[in-house]
Amino acid sequence: MSPFLSHMDLALAEARAAAARGEVPVGAVLIAPDGSIAARAGNRSRELSDPTAHAEILVIREACARLKTERLPGFDLWVSLEPCPMCAAALSNARIRRLYYGAGDPKSGGIAQGPRIFSHAQCHHRPEVYDGQQAGAAARLLSEFFARRRD
Repeated sequence: MSPFLSHMDLALAEARAAAARGEVPVGAVLIAPDGSIAARAGNRSRELSDPTAHAEILVIREACARLKTERLPGFDLWVSLEPCPMCAAALSNARIRRLYYGAGDPKSGGIAQGPRIFSHAQCHHRPEVYDGQQAGAAARLLSEFFARRRD
């Protein structure tokens, strides 16, 4: 059995790159069942003029397109911020095996906050969820980004 390997540093690097582009600093990395990186991205909503271009959606789209499939069973997603309801539904539809996320999102989260997408009977697939992964670093990145925007 292989030892547990955190990929949150990669997700945080994608979040920092998103911030440098003027995007809300959220980053994600999708890990294939063999442990390789299937896709990585940061938010690109402003850059692409696309409200659905969240980091989670972008990595799912990339991996599905490359593999020519609509589902990713056995894949694990690492994301710096608790996914919103839209992204939570996409994770369920893609059949993501495990979700690891950093900071909780009391304003827009969809997993542990707000609508709690995975708790509904209509949710066809519920990934294993591991929250709080480097939550302090992820939260600092977000608060610093928004503090700079207010200045």
